[in-house]
Amino acid sequence: MSTEQASVPPRTLGPLLSWAAWDWGSAAFNAVITTFVFTVYLTSGVAADEASGSSALANTIAIAGVLVALTAPVYGQRSDASGAEQGRQRRLGLLTAVIVVATALMFFVQGSPSYLLLGLVLLGIGTFAYELAQVEYNAMIYRLAPPGRTGWVSGVGWSAGYLGGIVLLIACLVLFIAPIGAITFPSPDLGPRVIALVCAGWFALFAIPVLVMRFPYPAPPGDGEAARVGWFGSYALLVRRLVELGRTDRNLLGFLVASAIYRDGLTAVFTFGGVLAAGTFGLSQTEVIFFAIAANVVSAVGAVVGGMLDDRIGPKRVIIVSLIALVIVAAALLPASGKSAFWIGGLFLSLFVGPAQACSRSYLARLVPPGREGEIFGLYATTGRAVSFLAPALFSLFITLFGEQRCGIAGIGIVLLVGLAALLPVRSVPGPVGAGAASTAAGV
Repeated sequence: MSTEQASVPPRTLGPLLSWAAWDWGSAAFNAVITTFVFTVYLTSGVAADEASGSSALANTIAIAGVLVALTAPVYGQRSDASGAEQGRQRRLGLLTAVIVVATALMFFVQGSPSYLLLGLVLLGIGTFAYELAQVEYNAMIYRLAPPGRTGWVSGVGWSAGYLGGIVLLIACLVLFIAPIGAITFPSPDLGPRVIALVCAGWFALFAIPVLVMRFPYPAPPGDGEAARVGWFGSYALLVRRLVELGRTDRNLLGFLVASAIYRDGLTAVFTFGGVLAAGTFGLSQTEVIFFAIAANVVSAVGAVVGGMLDDRIGPKRVIIVSLIALVIVAAALLPASGKSAFWIGGLFLSLFVGPAQACSRSYLARLVPPGREGEIFGLYATTGRAVSFLAPALFSLFITLFGEQRCGIAGIGIVLLVGLAALLPVRSVPGPVGAGAASTAAGV
């Protein structure tokens, strides 16, 4: 191969679209199932009442979070040990299959309190598998990002997820959701259950491209130290590395802790958004879907713009501005009432959630040592899930204390505010670097 041929940069558009297709497909679970349709169905159509259903939902998410916290970092470490790209794709495929099956089985959750436990268990299994799948998926960003474009690549992935949610929500609205739905069901609980089947098929279809694609940039060597120990030995290795991280890179550790807190709040905004829309602000199921479509459009725009700003001014500034805006809007929504107030406040929340999510992932991508992507992103998932009980627990606690669903908004706002305070002392990343830059430095 000539020097001129070797200097030609690899083609990244095709692999990027294949990678982003998984985000597009995953919207079936993290938007339609866990945010705007199935969780709303569980709390308003299956549970005995909305307050107790919301509390049970929050507890389920918290339990799934604990399981992820105990598993994700070691899982990521074991993933890094192989150093094989195909192995990462196979594991992502297996975890995606678990999510798809759990989603399909939600069809059997009928509109009766006796089915609430089944619905919650399936949701918990899907959530657990989704968080581990994110470890594999996020680590792939290193094989995709050209030099200095990590923020943009991350933003494209997030926006693809939002756009996929828009298309699927419109399809569900037009086909299945009364009074617009073209298909009439003999019982009101059948619509959400059929939607679960559609979501399973949607996710399965759009997960295929990332599982068969070839990465433009090669994987760094595997984690040799992790490869020499077994699963239980990985926990001891993890503890040693965390202690070392506390000594040598407190900035990375500080970011992991801060992002764990505020990302829990970001997740809660969408997890409980549909529940609050129906229970507190009086939106019908059809109106909730209309709002979901609009919210995904706004979030997609926010994610793309946030990713572009990330590469220009750095991720920390984008995250801080987003969190400040989220706290202000949450405080304004707490005493508000009526559908118009929710539409205005909810869309403003959606505008700033996307940038905070996309920039958090790209911030971490700049900090991870080559060959330890899975482990660090596993820690990213774990630190997030280690405190993932915060927003659901405070959401549930405020509902229990004050007897109103709307009071749960205060719990979410508090988590966002604490996360913002924890992020402020974290040092900004000095420049836009990523996998492409690392690969270039390695002579790729």
